[in-house]
Amino acid sequence: MSRIVLEGLEFHARHGVFETEAALGARFVVDVELHYPFAGIPDELDAAVNYAAVYAAVQEEVTGQRYDLIEVLADRIARRVLRDQPKLTRVTVRVHKPFAPLPGIFRDVRAELDLSRGDL
Repeated sequence: MSRIVLEGLEFHARHGVFETEAALGARFVVDVELHYPFAGIPDELDAAVNYAAVYAAVQEEVTGQRYDLIEVLADRIARRVLRDQPKLTRVTVRVHKPFAPLPGIFRDVRAELDLSRGDL
C-alpha cells in the first residue's frame, strides 16, 4: 500500500483539561498518513487525494473546537479526513502535545490512531 504523509503540521490551540490550557493555549503538532493505492494513477489532481484539502480539514479540526483529550482530537481528525477523501482506504493520525502540563522532563506526548474506512 502506498501513502502520502503530512508531517509536523503545527497549530496554536486550546486543548486540555486545565483552565490554563483553555486560557493560554499551546502548540499542537499533527502528522497524518494518507493510505491509498496511487501506483499507476494519471498525473492529475482528480486521480489523487488532495492533501491541501486534508491540511485545511486538519487545521479546522485542531483550531475550530476545544477538546479536553488529544485522543478525541485524533479521532475527529481521522474520521473527518476519511469522510472528506473517498479515495483513502486508511488514515493514521498522530496528535503531539509537546508542552503537556506534566511534572517532569519529557520530549513529547502523543495520541495515535489508525482508522480504516470500514471503521466508520
